[in-house]
Amino acid sequence: MTNPAQPDWSPADNPHAIAISEAQWWQRAVQLAVLRLRDPDDQRIAWFSSRQIDARQLVFALRQLLSAARLVDVAMKARDMDAAARDALAQARQRFGDALPGIKNMRDALMHFDEWSRGEGRGPQKDRRDAGQALRDVAREFWGFGYDPSAGTVSLGLYTIHVDTAAQAAKELSWAIYQAAREIDQASAAEVLARTVGVLTAAGISCCPSREAPVWVRVKDDSRVWLSLVAGLSDHGRHDLSKRIVHALTEAGLCLVSIRQAESLETAERLVRGEALFVKADAV
Repeated sequence: MTNPAQPDWSPADNPHAIAISEAQWWQRAVQLAVLRLRDPDDQRIAWFSSRQIDARQLVFALRQLLSAARLVDVAMKARDMDAAARDALAQARQRFGDALPGIKNMRDALMHFDEWSRGEGRGPQKDRRDAGQALRDVAREFWGFGYDPSAGTVSLGLYTIHVDTAAQAAKELSWAIYQAAREIDQASAAEVLARTVGVLTAAGISCCPSREAPVWVRVKDDSRVWLSLVAGLSDHGRHDLSKRIVHALTEAGLCLVSIRQAESLETAERLVRGEALFVKADAV
């Protein structure tokens, strides 16, 4: 994950990372809303049922998960990911929609109540208008939001979702978004790894994903390409090799980044001291 404290950072650099973050937040918002719906009304809210408020928040949170799925799908298209990865996400979105029929329309009705209460909404309301139905009748058909504690359901007009189903569906879609984003990270890491190895090899520097070469280059669980020097080199050899590595990568538009930002050291010196650095392309 890129550090927002870096001056050249932008969320546009890694939309799939934003999708993961938002998906996790909204999935937890769904979880919290469901837990509150199972409890008695909060007596601190006078004249209004807190569970009816939570039911509205549940609908909004569920719809936001679809936005996170759409964002990671956009990122997959931009990275030209293979069809299998994109199909897996599409199937997850379909299962979510099947489990929560009408969730988008429920959210739209709540968000755009000024239009839907007059029968002037988009989507299904427009379809009814185009078919010649009167505005009053259109508005009546898509109205009446509420949570039924005895049935454990949230309804609006023609649409009904079950609270327990919502919690599980949100969990599964959030996981699918995470998996899709990981596919992007792994594809990017594979490209950076191949590029790094190619640059170093062309510069006459032997590198290997194991410790058999003086330079150790590998992809770790964080989907970053890490580079370090193996033990056993002389001090002079480590200094010379470090400078060559930094020069070759810099010339190729790659840079080595340390997670120890508090320490003010040159990149080559960090390698000499045995620190592992991750490889980053200058142009994302």
